[in-house]
Amino acid sequence: MRIGLIDADLLDRLNHRFPNLALMKISGYHKALGDDVSLISYDNINPNAFITEKFDIIYLSKVFTDTKVPDFIFDIPELKFGGTGFFFDKAPKLPAEIEHHFPDYHLYDDFIKNEMRVKGRKKKWYRYYTDYSIGFTTRGCFRHCEFCINRNENRVHLHSPVNEFLDVKRKKICLLDDNVFGYSKWNVIFESLIKTGKSFMYNQGLDIRLLSKSKAEMLSRSRYDSFITFAFDDYRDKDTIIEKIKIFKNVMPLAIPRFYVLIGFDREGKWDMEFWERDIIELFERLKVLMQYRCVPYIMRFENWKQSPHPFHFIYKSIPSFGAPIIFKKKTFFEYNKNKDMLAFTHQYPEIADKYFNMRYGEIND
Repeated sequence: MRIGLIDADLLDRLNHRFPNLALMKISGYHKALGDDVSLISYDNINPNAFITEKFDIIYLSKVFTDTKVPDFIFDIPELKFGGTGFFFDKAPKLPAEIEHHFPDYHLYDDFIKNEMRVKGRKKKWYRYYTDYSIGFTTRGCFRHCEFCINRNENRVHLHSPVNEFLDVKRKKICLLDDNVFGYSKWNVIFESLIKTGKSFMYNQGLDIRLLSKSKAEMLSRSRYDSFITFAFDDYRDKDTIIEKIKIFKNVMPLAIPRFYVLIGFDREGKWDMEFWERDIIELFERLKVLMQYRCVPYIMRFENWKQSPHPFHFIYKSIPSFGAPIIFKKKTFFEYNKNKDMLAFTHQYPEIADKYFNMRYGEIND
């Protein structure tokens, strides 16, 4: 058969540049059957690109909800589509024989070559397509976070051994587990990763609320790739997170962990003026903790941030770039934003500006 694959997250040229693991498994499965598999280039996405007799099946997959897909694609009779980008927490699962098939790590070879030819230089995100083995060792979570695709899950369970997706020719490993520390035999998984001799990372972050001395020591033994990343999505976890940061720092005093910091998400679903003000205050309270304990943020905005009113909108617009480590460790928020929007905010909310906008990394005391 002739199989066509469409990575929807490449269609509208958003900043979603990460291999689609489901498509790589589908490709690997069909190639093992002797089928002819093609990744349909996003440069050719138009009605004339689809002469349906070219393909027996076309698989369309989308990971990110904000990716837009042209309507005409859904008129293709051979089309099968899926992924969290379409169905979020209700996304259908792949058949077991595909879910546990070895990924086709060459699926994106032509795409990357074309990018190199057009851009003329390597982009940082290329490495996910060329350097990493990618997979899940565990699936699920029990936190029930409203913004997460695992919000209806109740436990963390074993998904696959590392060897199921490990390409020995690739230098590194990228894990997509949702909450590996929530699995009872997390240590067995880490030992198997360490035995590969390769550096690895958990792209979704680790649950620092579950951190213990033994877990911190395991992390210190690991060839961890880039920042060890946790999450600080809820201000109400402040005291627990401070306690766990201290455990981490006692084991790895020189390490600088990174924290995903979610903003713009109203758990009550109101997104009124009271929420926007509270969200900004809770944001800077979390940044204060990270500055104090020499950590860095990776600030993520829930899509509703675009609805934020003046003058809050200025903060939501500029805060992700302020969170870049090279800036976060050297400048205050006021030093980073000496402009008319800053003046407007400080005039309307002087108590917030006075309390938080001159905080400096490493200079905050208890």
